[in-house]
Amino acid sequence: MNTPTNYGTTLLRISLGVIYIAHSLYLKLVIFTLPGTAAFFESLGLPAFLAYATFAAEAIGGVALVLGYQARWAALALLPIALGATWAHSGAGWVFSNAGGGWEYPLFLAIATAVIALQGNGSLALQQEKVVLE
Repeated sequence: MNTPTNYGTTLLRISLGVIYIAHSLYLKLVIFTLPGTAAFFESLGLPAFLAYATFAAEAIGGVALVLGYQARWAALALLPIALGATWAHSGAGWVFSNAGGGWEYPLFLAIATAVIALQGNGSLALQQEKVVLE
């Protein structure tokens, strides 16, 4: 069903997917490199392999969001990553422009990701969801 609400969900889904792809491929792979990202995870007390898992989840989940394929499941898989990023930046204060980045941007990503988990694909999706009750 193509309603303004569904188009709003679509806009959020696609833009969020692009952000996850950029955060994965550009930030983690190009800027910090995967070994650098793993070292950062270890500095937080997390196992290095989680950096690689996070990279893959953000890339694959981002593509799923952009395409509108299993968006609810992709968002549910990405939600712990966004909440983990919020935790990782919590010591740097609220504003993301602070040294070390603040927590407001990852928290917003977590909230936007939760919205997609609740609302699903929206319009213009590779996979059309069945509306059970509206």
